Amino acid sequence: MTNKKALIIIDVQLEMFNESNPVFQGDLLLEKINNLISRARGLEMPIIYIQHSERPGTPLEKGKPGWVIHPSVKPEANDTVIEKTTPDSFYNTRLKEELDLRGITELIMTGIQSEVCVDTTCRRAFSQGYKVTLVSDAHSTWNTNHLSAEQIINHHNNVLKWFAEVVESEKIFK
Repeated sequence: MTNKKALIIIDVQLEMFNESNPVFQGDLLLEKINNLISRARGLEMPIIYIQHSERPGTPLEKGKPGWVIHPSVKPEANDTVIEKTTPDSFYNTRLKEELDLRGITELIMTGIQSEVCVDTTCRRAFSQGYKVTLVSDAHSTWNTNHLSAEQIINHHNNVLKWFAEVVESEKIFK
């Protein structure tokens, strides 16, 4: 049996690109993800968007402007959108059910935030038996007081090799 793949786009929501504190290289991230979406659509590969929801009064409160998926990577009718409330895209969501329903065995991971939701979801997917591919140049985060966003991304590309094949976007569908 060959692996049936799905493209997973984690938390690419409008608030993450807020001009007061935008995600690292946000425009480039959107460009890379859009390229992956286009190629996945050409292969008729399922695309699953993960959308984080937080408590009322926060920027990612469901239904608020920052909560919506970024318009440049907007889901189409055949795409699936799954809401989550923790960094783990599987925890208390229907993600595993959707994947099982479609016979998906391999996940191609992109999105935000490298050290939180992307990391947690990669590890959880691996533990659930999925073949995981992390797109090394299609996930991002923010600088912290101790590390730059670039350092965090590079660190996670290195650490997540234990749980995923880490591949540049241009090599994903080759």
